[in-house]
Amino acid sequence: MSADEVRAIELLGRVAYGRVATSMRAMPFVAPARHVVADGRVLLRMHRGLGYHRACNGSVVAYGADNCDSGAEHIWSVQFTGTAEIVEPTAEERAAFGPEPVRVDGEPFTPVFLRIEPQFVTVHELDYSERPEERSGERPENRPEEHSEERSEERHLHHAA
Repeated sequence: MSADEVRAIELLGRVAYGRVATSMRAMPFVAPARHVVADGRVLLRMHRGLGYHRACNGSVVAYGADNCDSGAEHIWSVQFTGTAEIVEPTAEERAAFGPEPVRVDGEPFTPVFLRIEPQFVTVHELDYSERPEERSGERPENRPEEHSEERSEERHLHHAA
């Protein structure tokens, strides 16, 4: 596992929910899901009644989570892209999810579980702590470019196979 993959898994463990994205009848959609990480794979719990699991099963999906609403100075976002498959979790994995919601959109919650075998992992981190120009009086337009486009692309797309 690359350092970014390890970092992505560590960050994912800091939040309980994220969003899964794929398409259904050629239309893209994003749905909330609860997640845990087991054996380097992302395991999702969703509500069966919405039917989103059928569109995800056997398809390539993207699953993302972040701390964007945390108010923290260090913001991060991770995304796991790979094939999703409906699975029956072990008792230990099921317990790791914690309590289930009682209802979803007024219906009783019925869980369904998907496992994502990641093929690509991305990690993005934004730092809003004190900026160097605030310390030194340096203006942002006078700073050299810190990362070239080529370096940025190389850093943020990792093969996880």
